[in-house]
Amino acid sequence: MRTIELTYPHTLVLEELPETVAAIGFFDGIHIGHQSVIKTAVTHARTKNMESAVITFHPHPSVVLKKDTQHVEYITPLREKQEILRQLDVDRLYIITFNKALASQEPQQFVDHFIIGLNIKHLVAGFDFSYGHKGQGNMNKIEEHSRGAFSYSTIDKVQLNNEKVSSTKVREYLKTGEMKKANDILGRPLSIHGIVVEGDKRGRTIGYPTANLEINSDALLPKPGVYAVKVLYRNEVYEGMANLGVKPTFHSDIDKPSVEVNILDYSNDIYGEELQIEWYYFIREEKKFNGVEELVKEIENDERLIRNYFSS
Repeated sequence: MRTIELTYPHTLVLEELPETVAAIGFFDGIHIGHQSVIKTAVTHARTKNMESAVITFHPHPSVVLKKDTQHVEYITPLREKQEILRQLDVDRLYIITFNKALASQEPQQFVDHFIIGLNIKHLVAGFDFSYGHKGQGNMNKIEEHSRGAFSYSTIDKVQLNNEKVSSTKVREYLKTGEMKKANDILGRPLSIHGIVVEGDKRGRTIGYPTANLEINSDALLPKPGVYAVKVLYRNEVYEGMANLGVKPTFHSDIDKPSVEVNILDYSNDIYGEELQIEWYYFIREEKKFNGVEELVKEIENDERLIRNYFSS
């Protein structure tokens, strides 16, 4: 998959671009509703012998349009988004910088520049996709704005358990630690990448060495607590238990949660290595213990629960 980052106005030459079928949207999370849009574009491209593309935006519009929003955490930061799209067999990814210049474009200007101007011959979008200044363009107006240069498909809302599938729902479930519900909407486990960094090395003194992870600050993490996770490292998959929190038994002055993972039945040195963590099940809240013995007893119980979870 080729990734092309664009800022308005882009300088790509229409005649040098392949005829393309594109899915367009912000696609945070690439949940099963988003996948329906993207897979439709990929399938259509194959039948037309064209390239498939996803057109998305960064950062989130709220960072530009809302004065009180300085930073947004994403269910799928760009790195994760690219990996998932690659797995969906997308040929090219256009990432359009969302800024004030883009936000001020009239709907027709946006379509002329970023749809017709990218040689898109068929466009696929969800029923609620909007574009142009203040979202004045939508899928009811796309035929008018297409000027006959491309055809289009509108994908209706996708439901799960009689509820509309949405990124907002995923965020709600992550906030409450309801991982199964979040993962059902995503169509896969929530996944983040992290680099193993030096920690306080206390885990190894109590029999539970942990990999302390430096996580992308753009990544949306679930509710603090202890989780059953899987760890992907060098094409191998390991079961593990993750603690997301501030370790209150040992610290009273930390307010930013960190992620540390005990990889079950694994003891090699992995400092500086990158791990991918998949989040499966919330075990318990993080809490302060009255000493190390009480903490170890609880961790032993966590391990038992996690092993049982994965074995069943």
